[in-house]
Amino acid sequence: MFMPAMNAEPIVTPFGFTSTADDVIRDVDLAGKRVIVTGGASGIGAETARALASVGAEVTLAVRNVETGEAVASDIGTAYGRPIYVRQLDLANRVSIQSFCASWSGPLHVLVNNAGIMALPELERTSEGYEMQFATNFLGHFALTIGLHEALVKAGGARIVSVSSSANMIAPVIFDDLHFNFLPYTPFVAYGQSKTAAVLLAVEATRRWSSDGIFANALNPGAIATNLQRHTGGLQTPPERRKSRQQGAATSVLLAASPLLEGIGGRYFEDCREAEIVNRRPTDFSGGVAPYALDPNNAERLWNVALDLLSKEASITRQT
Repeated sequence: MFMPAMNAEPIVTPFGFTSTADDVIRDVDLAGKRVIVTGGASGIGAETARALASVGAEVTLAVRNVETGEAVASDIGTAYGRPIYVRQLDLANRVSIQSFCASWSGPLHVLVNNAGIMALPELERTSEGYEMQFATNFLGHFALTIGLHEALVKAGGARIVSVSSSANMIAPVIFDDLHFNFLPYTPFVAYGQSKTAAVLLAVEATRRWSSDGIFANALNPGAIATNLQRHTGGLQTPPERRKSRQQGAATSVLLAASPLLEGIGGRYFEDCREAEIVNRRPTDFSGGVAPYALDPNNAERLWNVALDLLSKEASITRQT
């Protein structure tokens, strides 16, 4: 039976802050398992894909820039002697998501919702009028996840990995103004909202789908220098709290493949272990997760809001 993380004992593993993706994947065999990694053309997405491929997984990189994805796929495929697949996916474009889901056939054992954008300096909107960070980091992944539900069911035991951030502690989901139609736009508040939403996706997906053998968890990868910080002037984290890309991908890979997480869902991890629920945002970069990010009522509400947004889009599409 699914037990909400807020009422369960925290999970610890033998791994920690300095562990790498290769450390946590050692002795795991993913032969015959099919994996999708969004944003797999760079940063921790590419490292996550590499680590999972290294132990036999059939990996598909879901990327906006297919040319860049093909280069990464070629490097990984050459290193491990197996093909790495690349498919175009724009998470801010619903047609792109629908096409991706429609073209997928057969089971899907692991979906790593990794792609993201961060702290856009000015308010940007999708064609539907949605704030771009919420639309990309959460709503796009939500549409992808429900679009691949049947493929996850076919796996007979599947995992969803939702890459969040310590920014969940900056802002809850602002249900009354998701897209900053009234509130002044603040880059990190918008980013924080989207990353809180990523955690809530894992909570509700597990509640709804654990009976199908599908479990979802969220994570904070830590502070890693990647293209994600291009709008922020680089990492603001103290040097001793920074990670390499190999370390940054470790928690994603743990949630995607480790037998230690079998049948576990609806939780938030960092440094390869379940994070502490905190009631005040720490100022020392010590981590944690806000209680509102794991609240099952918030999770169910957001899921229904997201379904409503997608249904309205479909209605508009049918009318145009």
